[in-house]
Amino acid sequence: MIIIKSRQEIELMREAGKVTGQILRDLEGLMRPGVATIEIDRFVERAVKAAGMSASEKGYCGYPASICVSINEEVVHGIPSKKRILREGDIVSLDLVVENHGYMADAARTYGVGQISPDARRLIETAKEAFFNGIAFAKEGYRLSDISNAVQKTVEGEGFAVIRDFVGHGIGSSMHEDPQIPNYGKPGKGPRLQQGMVLAIEPMICQGSYEIDVLTDDWTAVTVDGGLAAHYENTVVITDGEPELLTL
Repeated sequence: MIIIKSRQEIELMREAGKVTGQILRDLEGLMRPGVATIEIDRFVERAVKAAGMSASEKGYCGYPASICVSINEEVVHGIPSKKRILREGDIVSLDLVVENHGYMADAARTYGVGQISPDARRLIETAKEAFFNGIAFAKEGYRLSDISNAVQKTVEGEGFAVIRDFVGHGIGSSMHEDPQIPNYGKPGKGPRLQQGMVLAIEPMICQGSYEIDVLTDDWTAVTVDGGLAAHYENTVVITDGEPELLTL
């Protein structure tokens, strides 16, 4: 069931979204060779606590950290570690969910570490472009798959692949609510978008094959062929006009 949010609920999510977006902007400064990914997690814990909010990912289904940090061929759900050190040329996907008085905001960014390859840069830029092309359809009256189709056309038009095993989702008092939002599909399908829906729209894309595997930690998802992956996400409110992005 898709839950339509009240103005009060959206305001709580808006506040969470401001914190989420600011933390992700601040984290770009930590994308340096030699930084252990556990330092990213500690930064997030301090920043969320200072805002009087909480990091929803910590403890979710047993996930041990406050943010997902996925490097290179890791698509999503990489676990921060003292042993995992950023290196020149890496690309790093950061996925963060912040909770404010029971309501959540979710966003992701992919950053480069130092000098990255032109194709890696193009991959990151394509994930972002796909998001913005998708939300051109995040308006009342369009159908959900209109977003999905716009994302897929953008990504495949650049010669990359859309991850199929993970999708966007509704969000509110739960991290994952209806509806699911694939990043592929034919247009004109699924529910019509209505004012008050809040959606986490998140293109996850890669070089090569879209097939993934999950490592033995039972969390980290990687591309089976080792292709680089990128992720761009914001929490989006459907309004009576243009969509509102809570996490920019």
